[in-house]
Amino acid sequence: MEIINKTKLSVNINKLATIRNARGGNNPDIIKFAEKIESYGAEGITIHPRPDQRHIRFDDVYALKNTVKTEYNIEGYPSEDFIKMVLEVKPHQVTLVPDPPDVLTSNAGWDTVKHLDFLKETIAKFKAAGIRSSIFLNPDPSLIESASNTGTDRIELYTEYYAVNFPSNKEAAIKPYRETAEKALEYGLGINAGHDLDLFNLKYFAQNIPGLLEVSIGHALICDALEYGMSNTIKMYLNQLK
Repeated sequence: MEIINKTKLSVNINKLATIRNARGGNNPDIIKFAEKIESYGAEGITIHPRPDQRHIRFDDVYALKNTVKTEYNIEGYPSEDFIKMVLEVKPHQVTLVPDPPDVLTSNAGWDTVKHLDFLKETIAKFKAAGIRSSIFLNPDPSLIESASNTGTDRIELYTEYYAVNFPSNKEAAIKPYRETAEKALEYGLGINAGHDLDLFNLKYFAQNIPGLLEVSIGHALICDALEYGMSNTIKMYLNQLK
């Protein structure tokens, strides 16, 4: 009997764009790579365009709309320009992160109490356009009620704390995530996760988070692809989610 993954794998292709931009030109061609990644079994493509376009460029955002056949997820800080772009592209999902413009990578989730009104107003625009919304969230059950009040469809658990602490004490590392996920399910929120998940820590995370719908993985997966090849790497990550 075939084993079906309960959790979808969305591959973040930012790092491929970083390599392309470092040399100029169009090698690697991230549009073709997105097609290949899907053909290897990935169930989604994630991008995180930033204002300086240091990896994903704005033209990539529009070009990928006509390429991605599985699920298209656009992450980013909801500036006016970002909101306008997402509403024009209409991806399957938009993931809101509280990144300042100069941050190297996402490093915190939303304070959904402090930013409730802003998130509620922003998410309403996406919902009106039929775009599923998700908000980046630290593992903290006390944030779930206010997260639910924003009107978001899902939360994305920010998993750096888990990844850092997993080698020394995996049960302590997973505990706040499990508690946050359980609270999210009580409020009817879908659960995604991402940041520093890899072949070493992914399986335990997926097995211990109830209702985990999707993981978004970029940096570690692209690094592994340098060693194992992209097709093999995708299969290895999917196996961790079975």
